[in-house]
Amino acid sequence: MIGQRGRRLALRLIALLCLALGAGGCSTVTLKPVSAAEYIQAKRGDPLGSGHLSTAAIETLTVLGLDESACSAHTRRCAKQLLDNDGVAQERKLATVAELWLQASLQLAKRQPRNDAALSAWLETARYAYAYLFFSERAPSERAFEDRQTQVRDYYNYAVQQAVSALFVRFQQQGQQADSAAELSALPGWKIALDVSQLGALQDMPMPDAMLPASGLRFTGLRSVYRRDGFGAEMVAMLPNATSLQNEASESDATSPAYSAMPTPSLTVLLRFDGDTLAKVLASRAVRVEAYDPYLSARATLGGYTVPLAGDFSAGYGVWMARSGFAEQSLRTLFGMAHGIDRPHIFLTQPYDPNRRVLVLLHGLASSPEAWVNLANELLGDEHLRARYQIWLVYYPTNLPIAYNHLQIRKGLQQALDHFDPQRRSASAHDMVLVGHSMGGVLARLMVSSSDGDRLWQRLFGNATLAPQAMQTLRDKLSPMLHFEPMPEVSEAIFLASPHRGTPHATGILGSLVGGLIGLPARILDQFQDITGTGLVGKLPTSMDNLNDHDAFVEAAAELKISPQVTYHSIIARRDPRVPLAQSDDGFVPYWSAHLDGAASETVITSGHSVQETPQAILQIRKLLR
Repeated sequence: MIGQRGRRLALRLIALLCLALGAGGCSTVTLKPVSAAEYIQAKRGDPLGSGHLSTAAIETLTVLGLDESACSAHTRRCAKQLLDNDGVAQERKLATVAELWLQASLQLAKRQPRNDAALSAWLETARYAYAYLFFSERAPSERAFEDRQTQVRDYYNYAVQQAVSALFVRFQQQGQQADSAAELSALPGWKIALDVSQLGALQDMPMPDAMLPASGLRFTGLRSVYRRDGFGAEMVAMLPNATSLQNEASESDATSPAYSAMPTPSLTVLLRFDGDTLAKVLASRAVRVEAYDPYLSARATLGGYTVPLAGDFSAGYGVWMARSGFAEQSLRTLFGMAHGIDRPHIFLTQPYDPNRRVLVLLHGLASSPEAWVNLANELLGDEHLRARYQIWLVYYPTNLPIAYNHLQIRKGLQQALDHFDPQRRSASAHDMVLVGHSMGGVLARLMVSSSDGDRLWQRLFGNATLAPQAMQTLRDKLSPMLHFEPMPEVSEAIFLASPHRGTPHATGILGSLVGGLIGLPARILDQFQDITGTGLVGKLPTSMDNLNDHDAFVEAAAELKISPQVTYHSIIARRDPRVPLAQSDDGFVPYWSAHLDGAASETVITSGHSVQETPQAILQIRKLLR
């Protein structure tokens, strides 16, 4: 009998003999535990995350007897050896070749990101990923839950992003004009064309100054980034003057349109390779760059399969907000300083869509479209609401009298609707929704109210003792602002912390201090000089004057009837829930001023005056819009 010690010695001798002879039959399998980090690395580790080939790719190379280092150094040669070998399944080979080209692309891009070799490598990555996704043995739906398909889709999307960025730079440098048949670059061995036929209204956009990959953008100030998973690179087109968007409102003359599209639209871009079979795709060197508007296109057909398109609904809006300079300009406007604005302007957050209802957002005093940064983002990110609404942001000078801004905003909205749908036949021209915060809510209320014939005029000037000629001059100048009917296109309104009856805080210490600093632009003062300079009325009131709870205009406007055709809601803030509701306020607007009889709903939120920024208010608005 051999003892235990003898058996251990015998096993060691056998192991040493196996090592010495290199005998495969003597190999052993060992077992070790795997950490969570190692588990994720094995599942998703690849050149995009770690800079190294994935476990799946290394295993494929090992099974075929190919050396990882040699394949990394000579990608094209290794790719041919892989594809010519029948030792593993076709889709496994295609996925590995796509990953090898991805690794090569990343290495080349580090050295010379814009040269021919790097661009060609990105196109090869996208091509082999495209072949795997749509021309291997199994349909994409059969691999829907497989990690490898998710990886290869990411290779395709990232390669498209990098290739399109490089092609755009070349395109700009060559100064070519973009059209559906345009040759994008003279890249040796490749034929590349551009197709913008799926862009809808964006087909007519000017040549962008830059194309920003959305995946490379990070925002502070946005609570969430909303996007849709799918195929394609998510990009933001920086149209000319996109970094100084406020100029749209500050430098336009009276003949310029009072509206414009947001000049940082989001795009989704695909690379479609010629060929309807695997062999043709791998043999072809022709590719078409296709651009889509993610608001209009949620799917595309690739390789005979209908697939979801990726889309980013926050990036374009975030870039616009970050680069607009609205915050500073709104304060310059309030205090009558240079480079402010002196007329309202309407920004469309997406290309006009006749099939979506218009949602108009009106900010408050000393504010700008930035007041809606999270509300607009949350609405754009809600798939259900995004399918039903398009957002128009009103940017208006908050130093001007409320009656004047009301008239000009009405004109701007009518001008936009007259341009896009003069016959008012589309869904966009009906059931418009107004959402106004603070003074913006007062403006929204006027837009859905009637002056009741001459009633508003009589309330303000009925007791004036002026000569007939002077009274006619006064009427000619002010009548357009004091005679109006509800906008027929509007069917719903939401008022947030709106001082419909004014506020005593407008004449408090802070209100008086701010009011004393507010200035009016020279153009407006000149426009009304014939009635202010002759003493027919006193000085032209500012917005802060109108917000006084004893102001004649705000008192008269509070009595106007809201159209019975309009459903309206109130969202009211109060700072301290311990204070009885009737005596509460939000720091600027008292409850009694924000409350409206007849509202379809009234929601009270514990908050300061900027209630439109709170998650509770945003959730309530989303609920009402649904």
